[in-house]
Amino acid sequence: MVHHHINSLRNHVVTTVLCLLSISCCAAFNLKMNGNTYQARYPTPPRIKSTENWREAAALSQKFQIDGKTEKEPKTVAIIGGGLSGLACAKYLSDAGHKPIVYEARNVLGGKVSAWQDKDGDWIETGLHIFFGAYPNMMNLFEELDIEDRLQWKSHQMTFAMADRPGEFTSFNFPPGVPAPFNMAAAILLNNDMLTLEEKIKMVPGLLPMLLEGQSFIDEQDELSVLQFMKKFGMPDRINEEIFIAMGKALDFIDPDKLSMSVVLTAMNRFINEADGSQTAFLDGNQPDRLCKPIVDHIASKGGEVIMGKPVSSIEVNSEDGSVKCLKFADGSEVEADMYVSAMPVDVVKRLIPAEWSTKPYFLQLDELEGIPVINIQLWFDRKLKAVDGLCFSRSPLLSVYADMSTCCAEYASEDKSMLELVFAPCSPVAGSDKNWIAASDDEIVDATVKELARLFPTEIGPGAPNGGAVLVKQTVVRVPRSVYAATPGRGKFRPSQESPIDNFVMAGDFATQKYLGSMEGAVLSGKLAAEVICDRSVGRKSRGVRDVHDSIKEQSENRREVKTPVGVRGDYPIAFGGGQQGTGGNVYHP
Repeated sequence: MVHHHINSLRNHVVTTVLCLLSISCCAAFNLKMNGNTYQARYPTPPRIKSTENWREAAALSQKFQIDGKTEKEPKTVAIIGGGLSGLACAKYLSDAGHKPIVYEARNVLGGKVSAWQDKDGDWIETGLHIFFGAYPNMMNLFEELDIEDRLQWKSHQMTFAMADRPGEFTSFNFPPGVPAPFNMAAAILLNNDMLTLEEKIKMVPGLLPMLLEGQSFIDEQDELSVLQFMKKFGMPDRINEEIFIAMGKALDFIDPDKLSMSVVLTAMNRFINEADGSQTAFLDGNQPDRLCKPIVDHIASKGGEVIMGKPVSSIEVNSEDGSVKCLKFADGSEVEADMYVSAMPVDVVKRLIPAEWSTKPYFLQLDELEGIPVINIQLWFDRKLKAVDGLCFSRSPLLSVYADMSTCCAEYASEDKSMLELVFAPCSPVAGSDKNWIAASDDEIVDATVKELARLFPTEIGPGAPNGGAVLVKQTVVRVPRSVYAATPGRGKFRPSQESPIDNFVMAGDFATQKYLGSMEGAVLSGKLAAEVICDRSVGRKSRGVRDVHDSIKEQSENRREVKTPVGVRGDYPIAFGGGQQGTGGNVYHP
């Protein structure tokens, strides 16, 4: 039946999108690509607040507000981890009338979005973080904190460096006022630099089932890599070379032959079905002050706490029922609470799982998940480069996305000097690189990056540029050996629910089940869902339940006889807690 619908609708869809060719190119907002173009800050795209996902996110936020007016027995909740997931969990628990206490191991908040200042006063960031219109829970959070004006929205386009035309860019420009999915169709069809019309049409058979069947079709593709999916639906190789390689490295820092197709389809589904879903925004300054601090202030105003420099050494359990007895900290102190939330990265959680839990299928499945490595680079130049005001896909073998932050971000703005922030990915063999760049020196990484920039932009950088080109005056390299979970084929079925089989223990983190994968939105939503579990239990309301564990894990659990003693977190440096660590020459800076 589905295939019959696909066949009958295929010609209709192709005809519809071809009709969009009649839309004038002037309707698309064209960005001047060959000069420094400074654009006014765009308002929040109005259509993001009219989507079903926005309404669903707002309804969940409202649920906490309602609980906050009726909660008679507030719970004290200990939350391990002060990244976005832990902070979001605490924010919504405080809205619901509970008392959350966040324990962050490091002296900076934000987890994978953390940043710190160096001796020059420059902010060093763990990663280049972009906000999408298709981030409804994040957008609700900004609205609830009254900080929407801190988002610098850019014109609605996706910009790519032209690999075969050094120094040039091309973009998919989304025409304003055109509804979804036709605005994306127009953006793709009106760009003739990357794919031919025939190649664009050959994308339709693989994408149409996503539109017709929705999430069920997307979830079924989790077992396939991007390349396997392309072969299954007869997509030309150039679609991978022109589009999917860039998307894969941007979404999960990994090459398409190792990336689950469900990741790409999840992003495309949001972008196709939400008119402003792919529009991007930059935070107008550093993450700790401009995003994390307002959340912390909100939590404190409701009676909660956020404590930094407090690493957990172990989770102690009651012998009678396996519930959490208390948390022990590295400084020897202990804390008891009514409920406990792990908002740690999956690789850190696995090191702290109590022996009594280690054979339970729910916790055993975590062995199938691990973080993917990534490197973030910031380069300061002695002059202003030709800048695009927004995110750029480099389409480089070494680099993923980048931005000139001196143009894109108000706090880092400069009219005469550029600061490029770049994502170096893939950076290890597990992600598709032929070299383990995580183990390389800073000098090696920076040298390879600058050489790649000289290849992409020969008129501005490198020995071939006039007068030797722009001079690099400062650089930083931040390694994250275990970033977001590696979304390789078949991982989705091992992601745990927020609710666990332990009565007083809840799991947050972007790796836990939610529909936005490993992202800022996924982290916020996971923390929000963890808070919902606690609120539901507090008032005796039926919860979403514990997600069924895959049969392969249940079989392992039945055959496993020995418990696994937790190894704990070793060391007090950032990467020990899943964070990014900055190298400076021969020294390592520990924020």
